[in-house]
Amino acid sequence: MIDPGRRRRILGQALYVALFLAILFWRLLPLAPGRVVWPGPDLGLCLTLLWVLRRPEQAPVLAIAALYLIEDILLLRPIGLYAAIAVLGTEAARKREHRWRELPFMVEWLRVTMLLALMMLAYRFVLTTFFLSPPPLGQAMLQFIATTAAYPLVAGLAAWGLGLPRSTADRDARTR
Repeated sequence: MIDPGRRRRILGQALYVALFLAILFWRLLPLAPGRVVWPGPDLGLCLTLLWVLRRPEQAPVLAIAALYLIEDILLLRPIGLYAAIAVLGTEAARKREHRWRELPFMVEWLRVTMLLALMMLAYRFVLTTFFLSPPPLGQAMLQFIATTAAYPLVAGLAAWGLGLPRSTADRDARTR
């Protein structure tokens, strides 16, 4: 029989992968053909950072790398670049997760915002270094703002709908 802790971890990993793939599928749908004026948030990145901060054991680095590699291929980005930046960003968040856990949500949101900004700058820097054309700066800034604004909404939906509370105290209270 499978250990309940291991079962919970495997189910959490499966849920994370399924939600990420559903978001990716949604991004691939041609809902607004033509020129996009206001780019939407990167909900996959919000979900990944949230999952790494709330349940780091359920979001292994290999799953994150594989999902972002698939996303790079399907969205026609340079293969592996965004995946590498996503892995570096999530591992930086995972390393500091235990320190962020007991802080207020506003501090977590500010730190995630700074991490998103660093990831965006790193992506643009690497693209420019290798003479690849980065997305227009205005579009990238609008997507950054939208992603930053979407993080609290994703966090609220995850806490309410998926049972991903912020701290261990919240988790202990839920299991009682």
